[in-house]
Formats: sequence, structure tokens, C-alpha cells
Amino acid sequence: MFLFWINLSIILILVVCFYVTRKTNIKWEKVNDYFGIVTNTVNSVRYGNLSTKIEPLKHFKDQSYDNLTDSINRMVETLKDREKMIAEYQSELMRQNTLLETVINSLTDGILIVNDKNMILKATPKIDEWFGQKDGELSGKNILDFIEIPEGKKLFKANKLPVFIKHNPNKNYCISSIELNIDDKKRYVLLITDITNEKQLESLKEDFVATLTHDLKVPIVAESNVLNFFLKEKFGTINDKQRFALEGMKKSNSELVDLVQIILDTYKIKETGIKLVKENIEVNEFLTAITEEMASFAALSGLTIEFKKGPNFCVFADKLQLTRVIKNLISNAVIHGGNGKTIEVSTGESEGFINIYIVDFGQGIPKEEIPLIFNKYYSSNKKYRKIGTGLGLYLSQQIVNAHGGEINVTSTENVRTEFCVKLPVS
Repeated sequence: MFLFWINLSIILILVVCFYVTRKTNIKWEKVNDYFGIVTNTVNSVRYGNLSTKIEPLKHFKDQSYDNLTDSINRMVETLKDREKMIAEYQSELMRQNTLLETVINSLTDGILIVNDKNMILKATPKIDEWFGQKDGELSGKNILDFIEIPEGKKLFKANKLPVFIKHNPNKNYCISSIELNIDDKKRYVLLITDITNEKQLESLKEDFVATLTHDLKVPIVAESNVLNFFLKEKFGTINDKQRFALEGMKKSNSELVDLVQIILDTYKIKETGIKLVKENIEVNEFLTAITEEMASFAALSGLTIEFKKGPNFCVFADKLQLTRVIKNLISNAVIHGGNGKTIEVSTGESEGFINIYIVDFGQGIPKEEIPLIFNKYYSSNKKYRKIGTGLGLYLSQQIVNAHGGEINVTSTENVRTEFCVKLPVS
């Protein structure tokens, strides 16, 4: 009887174990099926299929698996939304890029991107046309194979620098450069502009002005001669009022002659450059003669010229051209000297240069105008209704530069203005 119960117990245990094992196997089979579905879903997402999702397992209620299923499905939905958003961004970027490219390609200027080895990375169709290349052929080629820049100039520091394009030798171009600060590689944007029409217009304008002023000079000089005859009483005696009027006319006539001559000289400089006939000049003697000559002109404005003699320097220069520079600077000092009473002329020395200083104590030059005063045709006289072409300082700078020197200016409004002419030591 005892053995019967033992055997029965063993049988019951085996039945229970079989039942538990079977239930466990079924559960693990469902778990394996679930993980298989999760794996397939993840792989689908990995390869871009965001339409898939995990269906809840039927007859398998487990909160932790349900939470995991919901999380994965929400993640897929989020990725799907992000993908849609990214697609919209990409579409907008493509649209903006197309618009920008269309605008750039429609420009009359040509644009290139080059590296620091002068190799072309990208170019607009206008550049292809000017360089005589087909679309895409310029990439990787050296830009210096297509253009020439003035000797001594640097391409990547160009600012409206004249440039010669070999494929279009009959046209005029200028080039400007902008450095791109992208990653560690140096790249530059080069803007090339066709200035042929502007050059032709400028040439026509200057030819017209030169011809006009040349034709004007003859009657003005003739008028000057007649005025001199009147003042010398060649045509009879004149009274004091007539002499005063004639001297005023002669002064105005002299200013007109100077203006016409300046315009003609500017034209000649552009065409042939400045030809210097140099000689040794003793500076003190040279400046004494000029200041004495200009004293009467300054006196008409109630000013005196004071020349402070220094050491007797000597310079090797063109006396006629240098005289024009100093006279022009003194004339400007007289015109703008205001009530300063005195114009100071002095000399000095710096490393390798002899300096000539002209100082007035008048209205001064506004700070923003100082970089402009040597520009062609720039004149502050227009503000004060005085005669002036704006060419005087431009010509003076060209003359001094031709000597290997320079003109500097410092000014404080309503206090003082100082021009310094620096000439190389002989």
C-alpha cells in the first residue's frame, strides 16, 4: 500500500512537471515569436521602412511586453514624422538653392570659387563663356591659365584690380577677392566684372574734356594778354576804379588758365605718364622763392606765409613739377585758411626722406573726407562755392609718387591741417 502511494505521488509530480514544462515552452515560443517580430520591425526601420509597426500579441497578456510594443511603435511614428519634416526641409533647401543658383547665374558679373593653389572649384556660366570653356570643364584648372594680373599684384588681395582675360583680349575686366572662412581649407570667391563700357565711356569723356579745355585755353590766354595791355595802359590811361576792376578780372582769368591747364595735364598723365627731368634742388632756396611768389596771393585773403628754414637739404627732383605741387598745397592752404592769419611752411627729415610741411589753421578737413581728397575730381570747394576741379591734389599725388615719394595729411576740424610731402633723399 505504501508503494502505491509513492508511485501515485511520482506520477502526479510527473504530470505537474509535464504541464508546467508545456506551459513554459508555449510561453517561450510566444516570447521568441515576439522578439522575432521586434527584430524584423527594427530591421525594417533600419532600411527606411517606417510604415511597419508591431501588432499586440493575442492571448499573451503581459504588461511589460505591451509597454515595449507601445514604445517601439511610438518611436517608429516619431521617426516617420521626423522623416517627413526632413523631407520638407530638404525640399525647401533645394528650392532655395535653385533660386540662388538662378540668381547667381543671371548676374552680369562672373563668380568663381578657388582654393589657395589657384585651382577652380566652381564657376558660373558667365565665367565659362568669358574663358571659352564648356560647362564643368573649368573645375580643377588653374585660373592663371585663363587670366593675367598686373605684375607685383596678388590675386587673393585684389580689389577692383584690372585683369586681362586671354580668351577676350579686346575687353576690359576687373577682379575682386573675398576669403571664405570654411573649415581649415582656404577658399576664395573671385568676382570678375566686365568694365569695357565704363572704360570706353571714361575715355570718351576724357577725350571730350581734353579737346574742350584745349580749345578753351586759346581764348582765355588771349583775354589774359588783353587785360595785361589794359593794365599797362597800352590803350590809354585808366583810373583807379578801372584798374581795380581789371585786376579782379585778371585774377579770375588766371584761375581759369590754371584750371584748364590742370585738366590738360591730368589727361596727359593718363595718356603718357609723368616724364620727370630731375636736377639737384636746394630745398631752402627752392621754398623761399615759392613762398615769396605766393605771398601776394595769400595777402588777398588776409594771410601771411611764414617759411621756417631748416638745414639746407638737397633733393634730386623735377623742379617744375615739384613747384606745381608746393604751389598747389599753399593755394589750398590759402583757400581753406580762414582766419588763421598764418600759413607755415617748414622742412624736416625722416628715415630716407626729406619732408616739406605746409600747415594752415583754418576750417580743416572732416575725418571721413581725408581718405577721399586725393581722388580724381573730388573737391570740397563745392561746399564753399569756390572754383575747383578736384584735380589739384590728385595731380600733386601723382607727381610725388612718380618721384618715389608720398603725400600725407593730418587734420583737425577748425584747428589745423598739415600736408607733408616726402621725397627720397638724393
